[in-house]
Amino acid sequence: MKFKGLDYYNIESLLSEEEVLIRDTVREFVEDNILPIIEKNYRDGTFPMNLIQKMAELGMFGSTLPAKYGCAEMNNVAYGLVMQELERGDSGIRSFASVQSALVMYPIYTFGSEVQKDYWLPKLASGEKVGSFGLTEPDYGSNPGGMITRAEDEGDHYLLNGAKMWITNGTIADVAVVWAKLDSVVHGFLVERGTKGFTAPEMKGKHSLRASVTSELIFQDCTIPKENILPKTEGLKAPLMCLNQARYGIAWGVIGSAMTCYHTALDYAKTRIQFGKPIASYQITQEKLVMMVNEITKAQLLCLQLGRLKDQNKSRFQQVSLAKRNNVNMALEIARVAREILGANGILDEYPVMRHMANLESVKTYEGTHEMHTLIVGEDITGIAAFV
Repeated sequence: MKFKGLDYYNIESLLSEEEVLIRDTVREFVEDNILPIIEKNYRDGTFPMNLIQKMAELGMFGSTLPAKYGCAEMNNVAYGLVMQELERGDSGIRSFASVQSALVMYPIYTFGSEVQKDYWLPKLASGEKVGSFGLTEPDYGSNPGGMITRAEDEGDHYLLNGAKMWITNGTIADVAVVWAKLDSVVHGFLVERGTKGFTAPEMKGKHSLRASVTSELIFQDCTIPKENILPKTEGLKAPLMCLNQARYGIAWGVIGSAMTCYHTALDYAKTRIQFGKPIASYQITQEKLVMMVNEITKAQLLCLQLGRLKDQNKSRFQQVSLAKRNNVNMALEIARVAREILGANGILDEYPVMRHMANLESVKTYEGTHEMHTLIVGEDITGIAAFV
């Protein structure tokens, strides 16, 4: 039976025909291409590379960017629905598309030269090239301004030294958008695969996001051509703008994880018989299921309004922080409660719940921890910064 998402408040009536069509197209793609293979990829710790071209053909990369670069030119609500459906498949698959779109194509489009845009964006949109985003360092996560990666102007080129960590797509990427300090000011650089002094070893041993490639980026006297600097980047605001795009996609994406955990728990509760009747008939189980419907519905409305504001250029980064903070926490709690409803069966990969739960532990941390988003919103409502 085809998946029918939770829509307790008839939110679909607030979507355009095009938005519904895009959502349903990706929903079918997930059913046919991701769900049949994802548990094996997760178990093996591999990313399904064969999905890249199929995702590109459906316009999942750089979805909101102009058609002249080969992009789908969707609105932000439609893009959010794409992220929602992909994460219903797996957070690692959504992460791939999110990085390619929000953290690679967006900065090239926003901060790049016309030559950089004309060369890279069509190749990234078509899936011919894969990108990664290098900001986080081994000792600097929540405080990116403390980065120690440095670029030095050598006259006819830049010399890059330093390291980045927890980089999605890093090992398989053809180009990395890398942030480094040049004369103490943060700038973005395009570092291509095969550049002398650049290596991107994959990080192994993960219990989370196992169907996603996570890497280190290491730069040792790495020679970067002058034309590879993103000319409109100057200061930390540029990479933070990129993160804001990614956080928006995450806020939508985790609704997909939450929905699949809810539907799995609901179907199980209706068929699991204990003491002569289905466990769905017991008050405590019903309270858990109602909590899921309650929280998913709030998250859906939060994202829909945020997407509409974003399409009107009226959204603020603090609003994105609130949505990321709320929705990831919501999805993780729903995954945990779904596992409770399934009991011991909840740990089996016959069901997707434990995989989503483990993935969401990472999603809660990356692109700004729950605590950092709390403080971002806290500063916004009080006018007092609780951190420097």
